[in-house]
Amino acid sequence: MGRGNTRVRGIAARAGGWSARHRWAAVGIWVLFVVVAMGLGSVAGRVDVKESEQLSGETHTAAKILEDAGVDEPASESVLVQAKGGGTKATDPAFRDAVTAVVKAVEGTGRVTDVSSPYDTGTLSKDGRSALVQFDMRGEADTAGERVEPVLDAVAKVQKEHSSLRIEEVGGASIQKTFDDAFGSDFQQAELSAVPVALGILLIAFGALVAALLPVLLSITAIVATMGLMGVVSHLVPMSDTANSVMLLVGLAVGVDYCLFYLRREREERLAGRDAGTALRIAAATSGRAIVVSGITVCVAMAGMLFTGIAEFKAMGLASLMVVAVAMVGSVTVLPALLSLLGERVEKGRVPFLSPEARRRRAERRNRSTHEGSRFWSAVLRAVLAKPAVSLVLAAGALLAIAAPALGMKTQNLTLDQEFGDSLPIVATYDRVNDAFPGGSGPAEVVVDAKDINAPEVRAALEDFRKQAVSSGASRGPVEVKVNEAKNLALVYVPLVGGSDLDKAGESLETLREKVRPATLGKVDGVRAPITGEVAGSKDFNDQLAGAVVPVFAFVVVFAFVLMLLSFRSLTVAITSILLNLLSVGAAYGILVAVFQHGWGASLVGAEGVGAIITWLPLFLFVILFGLSMDYHVFVVSRIREARLRGRTTTEAIEHGVVTTAGVVTSAAVIMVAVFAIFGTLSMQSMKQMGVGLAAAVLIDATVIRGVLLPAVMALLGERNWYFPKWLRRLPDLTHDEPEPEPVAPARPVTVEGETVRV
Repeated sequence: MGRGNTRVRGIAARAGGWSARHRWAAVGIWVLFVVVAMGLGSVAGRVDVKESEQLSGETHTAAKILEDAGVDEPASESVLVQAKGGGTKATDPAFRDAVTAVVKAVEGTGRVTDVSSPYDTGTLSKDGRSALVQFDMRGEADTAGERVEPVLDAVAKVQKEHSSLRIEEVGGASIQKTFDDAFGSDFQQAELSAVPVALGILLIAFGALVAALLPVLLSITAIVATMGLMGVVSHLVPMSDTANSVMLLVGLAVGVDYCLFYLRREREERLAGRDAGTALRIAAATSGRAIVVSGITVCVAMAGMLFTGIAEFKAMGLASLMVVAVAMVGSVTVLPALLSLLGERVEKGRVPFLSPEARRRRAERRNRSTHEGSRFWSAVLRAVLAKPAVSLVLAAGALLAIAAPALGMKTQNLTLDQEFGDSLPIVATYDRVNDAFPGGSGPAEVVVDAKDINAPEVRAALEDFRKQAVSSGASRGPVEVKVNEAKNLALVYVPLVGGSDLDKAGESLETLREKVRPATLGKVDGVRAPITGEVAGSKDFNDQLAGAVVPVFAFVVVFAFVLMLLSFRSLTVAITSILLNLLSVGAAYGILVAVFQHGWGASLVGAEGVGAIITWLPLFLFVILFGLSMDYHVFVVSRIREARLRGRTTTEAIEHGVVTTAGVVTSAAVIMVAVFAIFGTLSMQSMKQMGVGLAAAVLIDATVIRGVLLPAVMALLGERNWYFPKWLRRLPDLTHDEPEPEPVAPARPVTVEGETVRV
């Protein structure tokens, strides 16, 4: 066929063709969609995840009982009064005066209720050197951090007046405020800095300001539209701030990547001498199709999070899924329209030494074409294809060695000192309280629901539970019982032996749940007594997450396999895709364990002394990475398959596909690594682990996997890469007709940005 009659079919090709012909309509529809989505989200408002929806198990049951009864638990605070040294005791007059001053000061703020003196409640340490003044914040617990500052100021004033003692406040509200003050702007800065970083890298990649701006602008509009859609969808599946942050991260990375793939192919075809219309049609049929296949695969991977049953994961999965879908649609619809409108003006704002013409001149000096690919990757690929077996063994062996530490992975919910280290003074206060009163700062909470909470048998069971909690060794006391007669509820607070040591505290919790409760409250008919609290929530979360691992892994792997099988009509490509992706995820796990658990090189990323991987990260990383890895894999393999269908041998197709995509894959990977690495600079260890894990995996995937392992495996397999058994040929065909082979045209003059070149 001639240059102007390239025949294509497929949804991406049809969408791109329609958009190029109806460019103003396509742009208008996209703008209208973004505005309507924002409007609907603003009108609907966002419904956030409730505490009762966070988890299943006893934590969920307890939260549901309190919610149904209309009981809002306040944020509890404690003030530690502690002798700094010497022979000072809590019974000394000066110590008593300090405690009295604390009680008077916090009551005087008018922001607290139920203030209790340690001399009334018995919250004195065993060594007699520490005491806890306890109280609750007025108002809702979720916003207590916004109202706690006057209380903190009052306590600080008492500290100045009694400098011989240590007087410090800690609790849910004060921790929340400290966190917001220290890291609220940290998160915001990380999210905001991701955009200029991506723009800077794109400017280097394209050498022109307009071309660099397009992916960023489309990504931002996709993110804005998704934020609106999240508000609407949240009425069915509640959302959260965490889901919003993950959506921003994934939306920017994927949105920029998809536009980058499309733009580079269209630009390549124009520089090869094709007219603008033909270049767009080829880009739509090739890169456009790769974007659709990749986008669907990423969406399927994100959907895996819905199978966890954990509200936060469901919110993150759905938000990520939506932004990927919106970015994918925008890339294959409005982008072709904008390219059609801009034409050669897409090269406006050229950067010296980075413009296409400058690159072309440098390529001509090396007697190479600008679209033949990277000189570095060409050299690497020649070595790989010369000895594919050796390359496979070396690369796979290296990645398996990197992944090996993952076999000893230890996951847990990070304690406050693990999460923040010594960067915050309140962490030291938290540790001192736990040392003096094991379990005191985060006791287990038993929510007792009865038909008549004042019934003699219920009261007797409560008293029996209180005594056995201590006699069983699960708690050293004091065990506090608060009865709400109006709601027929009782709340029992049990300081757990083990305190901030989650393993030991978990054993104490198990004693309460499996021994003490059945022997006391469990014997009374009609009584429910789920046990919740920080340690219980951690255990229930871990149990629920462990139960979700197999279903999520199976769902993601099976559906990704099926999509690759249908999209490439090759059993071999589908199998190798899954295996290579699993290898890159395993390597990321290994790096995480080596750095954050074993401490190898931890000082380089500020992660000393963490000693564990946060519980939710392995499953989260698997889902995110498995989806994002498909970006590069689909793009590279699509180019190899395209070259193969044009008549090249498999070896020639591999070389052509890898080398010609090396530049765009490298640029896309650098953007992703840079964006993810920003989150690796945050002070929170959970965010640092997420950023380092994502950045390391993407870097490995774009270099070792796509540049060495993929071509080595395909070279060894040869024609078997395209094996598709007869019994599978009845499956739906999601491939499309590639542009037909074209004769090599003689060199002819072509005008690019006003300059005549010969191609």
